[in-house]
Amino acid sequence: MKTLLKIFEWATLRIERGAKERNHPVYKPYTNGIIAKEPTSLVEEMTEIRRSGSNRDLDGAFEMSDIFYFCRRGLESIVDDEVTKRFSAEELESWNLLTRSNYNFQHISTRLTVLWGLGVFIRYGFLLPLRVTLAFTGVSCLVVLTTLVGYLPSGRVKNFLSETAHLMCYRICVRALTAIITYHHSENKPKNGGICVANHTSPIDVIILASDGCYAMVGQTHGGLMGFIQRAMVRACPHIWFERSEVKDRHLVAKRLSDHVQDKSKLPILIFPEGTCINNTSVMMFKKGSFEIGCTVYPVAIKYDPRFGEAFWNSSKYGMVNYLLRMMSSWAIVCSVWYLPPMSREEGEDAVQFANRVKAAIARQGGLVDMLWDGGLKRGKVKDTFKEEQQKLYSKILVGTQEDRSRS
Repeated sequence: MKTLLKIFEWATLRIERGAKERNHPVYKPYTNGIIAKEPTSLVEEMTEIRRSGSNRDLDGAFEMSDIFYFCRRGLESIVDDEVTKRFSAEELESWNLLTRSNYNFQHISTRLTVLWGLGVFIRYGFLLPLRVTLAFTGVSCLVVLTTLVGYLPSGRVKNFLSETAHLMCYRICVRALTAIITYHHSENKPKNGGICVANHTSPIDVIILASDGCYAMVGQTHGGLMGFIQRAMVRACPHIWFERSEVKDRHLVAKRLSDHVQDKSKLPILIFPEGTCINNTSVMMFKKGSFEIGCTVYPVAIKYDPRFGEAFWNSSKYGMVNYLLRMMSSWAIVCSVWYLPPMSREEGEDAVQFANRVKAAIARQGGLVDMLWDGGLKRGKVKDTFKEEQQKLYSKILVGTQEDRSRS
């Protein structure tokens, strides 16, 4: 399989090189921004605007020209939005022979069209049926084996059989995606009594990590097939499932997590603190709940290679079934996983600072952009606190300057 991927990588590079030479739209470089901006403070920019208009410095008085600063920043945010684009799939620099990754799909050449048609036949005629069969086998084995293990009395034998069953079934599910995973620094793998935190791109992040080690999952209880699987899993392993009414009770959630990590015989907890899927170009704000418990945190960075298949789940655009179909009809899922050294909360450090330090380490290792914005903006509006911060900065320029002038 790795040899086929090498051939595919060579083919995409040839397509990219030819498109560059012909200046064809199939080659569309991905950039992080379209407006060249240098980091400057509000005071510096507003001083520049006042000097260009009335040659006045910030003297504590309101100037009509101050409005232009906020208008310009607002327009820049609309034109070059750094947040919203993190909730859509990353644009590729070269076409990977998938129609979904080329929005300007059109006839380029007969040879390329034949190559694309051959790829469609291989992906949908051979790979997709095989992958669906493997996925059905993996899920069925997980339900049956965990149910049988659940009848055994608690002890070392039950724990051993439970871990073996989970690892075997998750590895079958990984094969269903033709996932090629490279694990780095395995000596830092999470240990019992700790919490594993990772950046979140896709629901398959769970099986990517669980195929290399066992974890206790945390999540909300569901009905239907998903609920049936959850009930079977919890019989064999102490996963933490919450009822819908309990999820919003932060104290109850924190207590159950704390009780779990205090028992060193239980598996490490796997948590994705972002709370939503991000397109694997950045890491957004970590929720502080899992960092308030006071246990050892094991950071993990996950980075997917979008050239072979886009792992990001845009839940506002695709349902779960549609998403899984797109995943199983891709060429492959290629990713790298880095186990970072364990981290603990330092003296005088609050939960938010600890979360930001862990997030920065994950972003640095995975080559991702470290962003302070909340991933909840995917479905919600900007919090009023962010607006108030900008208002406070401007008020300090006016009020603060007047206080300094009155003192003098």
